[in-house]
Amino acid sequence: MPLLYDLTKLTVGGALRWGWRPRVEGLEHLPRQGGAILAGNHLSVADEMFLASVTPRHVTFWAKVEYFTGRGPGGWLSRRIVAGMGAIPVDRAGGRAAVRALDAAIPVLRAGGLVAIYPEGTRSPDGRLYRGRTGMTRLARDAGVPIVPVGVLGTAEVLPVGARLPRRHPVTLRFGPPIPVADRITGPRDIRTVTDEVMAAIQKLTDQEYVPHHAPPRGS
Repeated sequence: MPLLYDLTKLTVGGALRWGWRPRVEGLEHLPRQGGAILAGNHLSVADEMFLASVTPRHVTFWAKVEYFTGRGPGGWLSRRIVAGMGAIPVDRAGGRAAVRALDAAIPVLRAGGLVAIYPEGTRSPDGRLYRGRTGMTRLARDAGVPIVPVGVLGTAEVLPVGARLPRRHPVTLRFGPPIPVADRITGPRDIRTVTDEVMAAIQKLTDQEYVPHHAPPRGS
C-alpha cells in the first residue's frame, strides 16, 4: 500500500501541483511525526486530491464505499485512486456503519499517521461553513491526537458539482496551529466545545460565512 500511495501521489499530485500550482500557507503547523487529524472545510471532491498533493506526509482519507465497488473503466479508476490514497471505506447510511468507519481510523492515528476529516459531514451546498459534527473530536480523544485545522479555497471552482472535467482556478490551502484534545474532554459538553473551536479555527483560515446548524444532506 505505501508504494501504491507514493505512485498515486507522484502522478495525480504532480499533475495538480504542475497544472494548478496551489498556494500553501502554514505548513509548519503540520506535525513532522506522530498522529494527528487534519480537519478541513469541504467544498469539492477535489479537496482530498489537493490536500494529499501538498502534504509531505501520507494522509488517510475516508471515501464512500461506492468508490470501492464501481464497475467498468470509471469504477476501475476510482478503485485505483482510493486504494492508492489509503482510503477507509465508509457506508454513508450512518448508524453502526459510521461508527465502524471512525473506529477504523484509530489504529492509523495511534501508529503515528495522519487522517483527514471533513467535520461538516458533507460538501457545503452553497460555499458557507456549516456546524461541525462531533465524531471528529471523539476520534481525537480516543486516539490521543491533536486536530490540525485546514482551510481550502478555490476547489469548488476547480471541480463544481456535476462537472466531468476540472477547470483552471487558483487554489489555496492553509494549515492552522494544532488544537489539543485528549486532556480537555471530561464530558459531552467539552466535546461540543472543542468541535466548535475547531470550526472557528477553520472559519478563520477561510473567511467563510458560518452557519450555526448542520449542512443539509445532498439532494435536500
